[in-house]
Amino acid sequence: MQSFFRFVQQLLITHWRSLLLLLLGVYLPLQVFGELAEDVWENEGGFPWDVPLLLAVHSTANPQLDVVVTMLTKLGVFWGVFPIATVTALVLFSRRQWRKLTYLIVTLLGSIIINRTAKVLLHRVRPHLWESPAPEFDYGFPSGHAMSSMTFVAVLVILTWGSRWRWLVLIVGAIFVLVIGWTRLYLGVHYPSDILAGWMVSVGWAIGVSLIIRLWR
Repeated sequence: MQSFFRFVQQLLITHWRSLLLLLLGVYLPLQVFGELAEDVWENEGGFPWDVPLLLAVHSTANPQLDVVVTMLTKLGVFWGVFPIATVTALVLFSRRQWRKLTYLIVTLLGSIIINRTAKVLLHRVRPHLWESPAPEFDYGFPSGHAMSSMTFVAVLVILTWGSRWRWLVLIVGAIFVLVIGWTRLYLGVHYPSDILAGWMVSVGWAIGVSLIIRLWR
């Protein structure tokens, strides 16, 4: 028994950073996502705080801002994340950084699969509180724009964490993620819980894949 406890103690001392990251970066975000998904499954009407927050965001709406937000929200997938991710992949390919390239591709493609699967399984109807300037017609939980932006930013933060660019990427990325999430609420195409769920599952997935692929091996 003493040998066993010494082994466990040594294991915890050696890998405490990885275990802490597993707890805070994977387990807790996925736990939040699971709780949200379970409530959506049982009660499609949403959460008590969803509609008040949506209405508060909508109170700032005006025709000029509608145009700006409609343009900004496209950065969350096809106009922003997709081209930048493609350039990043090409840079990693040219530098023959296969492990990082594999991490980028697996994480982004996995995020898409998770999003589409969750939407089909939970089939949560999008809010219809007002006429949206940019309506969407598929299911809403979790938000695809929130997931794509958060997944890509999380990937960039992880890839640059050991460099001098990490804080710049973290700050700019956090602003980008928040802006994309706000545009989805402003347009009335997602509940706040859709956005939160997308963020949580993306963080858990991105960190989890990084621990499996072991980027810094």
